[in-house]
Amino acid sequence: MQATATYRPAWNARKFFQRLLQYSVLVTVVILVFVPIVILVFGALKTRGELMSSPYTPPIPPRWENLISILTTPRYSFWPMLWNSVMVMVATTTGVVVICSLAAFIFSRMDFRFKNWVFQLFTLGLMFPINIAILPVYFVLRQLNLLDNLWGVIIVQTAFQLSGNILILRGFFAAIPAELQDAAYIDGCTAFDFFWRILLPLAKPALAAVAALTMIMSWNDLLVPLVVINNDKLWPLPLGTMQFQGQYGQDLALVSAFVLLSALPTIIFYLFAERQIVSGLTAGAVKG
Repeated sequence: MQATATYRPAWNARKFFQRLLQYSVLVTVVILVFVPIVILVFGALKTRGELMSSPYTPPIPPRWENLISILTTPRYSFWPMLWNSVMVMVATTTGVVVICSLAAFIFSRMDFRFKNWVFQLFTLGLMFPINIAILPVYFVLRQLNLLDNLWGVIIVQTAFQLSGNILILRGFFAAIPAELQDAAYIDGCTAFDFFWRILLPLAKPALAAVAALTMIMSWNDLLVPLVVINNDKLWPLPLGTMQFQGQYGQDLALVSAFVLLSALPTIIFYLFAERQIVSGLTAGAVKG
């Protein structure tokens, strides 16, 4: 009894310090992530003078003039940029989901010669991010006359999202029992029928995760539009935000309001899609 009494406090102390370390790390990460966002919101709801004199205090009362001005002033071009971003995001996400689901189905459920070799070629795409390949990509787009064209942005974003998302969907598709596919073939289903009617409905969490991640990536992408687009009428929001900061950099409150409006759709979307992202990636990892 005496030995037990001396052991339990030591165990509880070790557990306490482990929890303390975990929560300390989590609190630090939360502060590092949320403090810039809070300061951005504060700055967007202040006048220029208030932001310069007291940037870290809450806006009391909040000034809504900057947000209203950006949304209602045509020369700021917020709504055309928003529309360009939406078009690029929707087209990119659609292309990624369609191509990746078809490719993942082939690599996970069908057998053919050089299957592993071809799959390795797809995985090589993970080793070449867009930052490294942007110069040859620019030359290819110039030869195809896709510069100053939103389709150039869509094609590049789609291409560089294929490798990782094919890996995610392939692991999920491979976890579907082979007996289910055999039963579908016995009932008269073709390979495409099995893919369309059975596999895709079962893979909704993984598809939702791939779609959500692609949408966030496309919305926040700056490098590809910066290289491809020169016409200011085709600027998406990330590129427009950078140009806006350069043009109105003296008015930090106005810049903060523009950045906040540009980031707000992504934040709202992520709040709704976070559960789908986590459940889809976790399901694929557990089943794969």
